[in-house]
Amino acid sequence: MTGSILNPADTLDRQNEKLLKITEALMRRVEQDTDRAGAAYAQFERAALLEDEVRQRTRDLERALELLNDANAAQAEASREAEAARANLSNAIEAVQEGFGMFGPDERLVMCNSRFGLHMPDVQPHLRPGLAFDDYIRHVSQSRELELPEGTAPRDWARQRRRRHQDSHVMFNIRFRGDRWLQVSEHRTPDGGTVVIQTDVTDLVRLEHEERGKLLDDQARRVRATLDHLDQGVCIFDRDARLVGWNDRLAALLSVPLALLRLGMPFAVLVDRLKSDFDGGEMRPAAWIAWARQRGARPPLRFELRKGPQVTLDVFAQEMPDRGFVISFTDVSAERQAARDLAEANELLERRVMDRTLELEDALATAERANASKSRFVAAASHDLLQPLSAAKLYMSSLLGTTSGTPAEKALGALESVESIIDALLDISKLDSGQARLDITTVSLGDLLNGLRDEFAPAAALKGLDLRFVANSAHVTSDPGFLRRILRNLIANAIRYTESGRVLVGARHAGNGVRVEVWDTGPGIPEADQDRIFNEFERLGSSASAGEGLGLGLAIVERACARLGHPLGLWSEVGTGTGFFVSLPRADAARSPAARGGSPAIRRRLDDKGLIVLLVESDAELSRAMSLLMERWGVSVLCAADATEAAGLLDEIGILPDAILVDHRLRGGQDGLGALALLQARTGRLPSRIFTADRSPSWRGDCIALGAEVMSKPIDTGELDRFLCAALDLRDTQVRDA
Repeated sequence: MTGSILNPADTLDRQNEKLLKITEALMRRVEQDTDRAGAAYAQFERAALLEDEVRQRTRDLERALELLNDANAAQAEASREAEAARANLSNAIEAVQEGFGMFGPDERLVMCNSRFGLHMPDVQPHLRPGLAFDDYIRHVSQSRELELPEGTAPRDWARQRRRRHQDSHVMFNIRFRGDRWLQVSEHRTPDGGTVVIQTDVTDLVRLEHEERGKLLDDQARRVRATLDHLDQGVCIFDRDARLVGWNDRLAALLSVPLALLRLGMPFAVLVDRLKSDFDGGEMRPAAWIAWARQRGARPPLRFELRKGPQVTLDVFAQEMPDRGFVISFTDVSAERQAARDLAEANELLERRVMDRTLELEDALATAERANASKSRFVAAASHDLLQPLSAAKLYMSSLLGTTSGTPAEKALGALESVESIIDALLDISKLDSGQARLDITTVSLGDLLNGLRDEFAPAAALKGLDLRFVANSAHVTSDPGFLRRILRNLIANAIRYTESGRVLVGARHAGNGVRVEVWDTGPGIPEADQDRIFNEFERLGSSASAGEGLGLGLAIVERACARLGHPLGLWSEVGTGTGFFVSLPRADAARSPAARGGSPAIRRRLDDKGLIVLLVESDAELSRAMSLLMERWGVSVLCAADATEAAGLLDEIGILPDAILVDHRLRGGQDGLGALALLQARTGRLPSRIFTADRSPSWRGDCIALGAEVMSKPIDTGELDRFLCAALDLRDTQVRDA
């Protein structure tokens, strides 16, 4: 009977408790048995793995040993090859005919052949691998065999050699005792090392010296031939101030015996010879010798030697690159005599100019007195004529009151024409004499034009003309009376010569001024006649009657514009019409004209400056008007009617003008361009103008070729002022430069 681990008599709880304890005991036993079996297995497995690892490591060690043996064998083979290569390299550089040395990147000698430093036996013992490059240079610079350049110490040579070593490629020559030469060439290697090659070039240098000597001999012969053909005396001294060359002209100029001129003659001997025959002025002989003995660079030396009043030598001494110097002696006796003669001629000319100036002043005073007398006569005559003329007009008016008829009306019209002519003559007389008093003030251009429109509207309507005025509110600076007379004459002239069409009067702004324009559709004025219309008693067209005036209106316009400084312009085309232009300064930008004519700027620039202008003009009236205007500006005017008279005038007074004014058409059909060319042949290129009414550009190129410009008629006083001021500036500049 199988025993039971439970007591049947126990309670169920007691039996369960016993079963739990039995179960726990059994589980512990099973777990303990399992742990002992696992540890053994793990140890067995670990031993198996360790054995495999040892076996693998053994195989790796065996492989490494094999590789090490192979590497040792390869290294041994490489060493043998390197030794063979080094031996081959040594044999190769030893076979090179030049000296060969190699320095590594660390600037130390790696290897060299037996020819390296062969010319320097005292340096060769130091040429061992590991020698620093600086030590190599130091040994070379101190070698007894090396011939250093004159004045160069070993330390200086070594410093220059190190400086050259900084370049990637260097080549230079070194001289040794016994006239031996070595060419040194340095090259950088890719790894930063240096290869030095020494080549014996003694034979080449000696051959070069021989060829150079032959060349120098040929050059010396050429220099000698050149010196002998010079008109100057030349002598050459070396750095020790000893004579090494000269020409025959030197002995002739200095009156030195040829026996004295010998090679090696000291400079002081020549100086002693010269000081007994020549006077150097402030340049004393001691100063010559001191200049020759200067240690530093000698500046060029120039002075003159004089021998009596007839002989003058210009001396020029200059240093040469080798510290020698050359001296030239030039005979300038003729030039100095010419200068003295010129100075005497200038003094004589100044006396003649002074005499002529006094004569001109007397003549000018006489002319001014005559002009003043004429003006007084015209004024008196005009006054005396106006008195009976006024009475006659009163009588004619009374006759017209009782008797009507064409003859009486024509007689009254004739008297009025005579009165206007006398008034015009009186105005011209005042303008020419400078007695016309100007009242410069601000003028309302609009009011002035409105009054002229009301005045001329009936006359224009009577001829069936369309008279138009363009309104303008500008204010200008001028004399109201003269400005009204100028515009009145221009408008009356336009209405008088226009048979049909219209007359246009207006003003437009131009820069800082206002330009008043009077246009008409009349017959126009031919270019050949545009100069004439400003002359007194000049009328175009034979149909004009005496009752329409005697041609004084435009003469008054031109003189009044010149007196006021208002530029006057003209444009005209035959069959189309004519336009007159008067330029006026605006009131806010104007300059008041001076008391005697022209602007203050003109008087300030030209008065008392002695400017002389040659005026060549065949028209006596235009010549007189221009002369009067320029003389009021302080300019001296020399008047001539043509080129022949102008040339004779210049020869007579012996004075060159500062500027030339020439009319395009002169009397006798003479051309102004030819006249200007003839005068320039005597005076040289002076500031010049050719004035004309010809507007065609065909001949203006010829003017430019002569250095002249064109000044259109009617002449613009502003343009004339600018030309004269420019001529004055040019003259003053030339005087300062001289």
